[in-house]
Amino acid sequence: MLAIGLTGGIASGKSLAVQAFRALGAPVIEADFVAREVVAPGTPGLKAIVERFGREYLQPDGGLDRRKLREKVFTDAVARKDLERITHPRIRVRLLEWRDAQDAPYAVLDVPILFESGMNALMSRILVIDAPVDTQLQRLLARDRISAGLAGQMLAAQASRTERLVWADDVILNAGEPAEVSRAVQQLHPFYLALAAGAPRPSRGLHLP
Repeated sequence: MLAIGLTGGIASGKSLAVQAFRALGAPVIEADFVAREVVAPGTPGLKAIVERFGREYLQPDGGLDRRKLREKVFTDAVARKDLERITHPRIRVRLLEWRDAQDAPYAVLDVPILFESGMNALMSRILVIDAPVDTQLQRLLARDRISAGLAGQMLAAQASRTERLVWADDVILNAGEPAEVSRAVQQLHPFYLALAAGAPRPSRGLHLP
């Protein structure tokens, strides 16, 4: 089974690609949802977070206050590393279990911090959703309604655009209309089906549109 690692910087448009792959019938798992599952109330993951950060990072209902924790870890590199040590191994196990349970020709694993976490090693091929940094920043500010300072710290905490493009096998540029991402995924779909069926892998990846 061909495992496609889907990644890109924050607010680059990965969710558009996820929707397009699902519309074509490709199985997709999103690491962001897995990340929520592994720190849900009653889980060892949440217990470990409380032990490290304190109960002030819990909401009144006992769930994790994700916004407050996000603000903490994106302004404190040590705290971010501690959170990653708690969550990344648990996320990795879930992704592996899901990947190995698939029987489709190919499956897509959407992992925003694919390279930073080392989870690129789980993938057969890497697809990067690319966007100019200024565009990412504008989208992030509009989407999350956060300060420009925090948005900049969030972007800085991820791999750079240049690094992602160096590591990519295939690239979709999302700098225009959202429909362009869907059209690009429709072009990649038969390509990935062919690779899964044993077609030779090209020496250079696809850059779309």
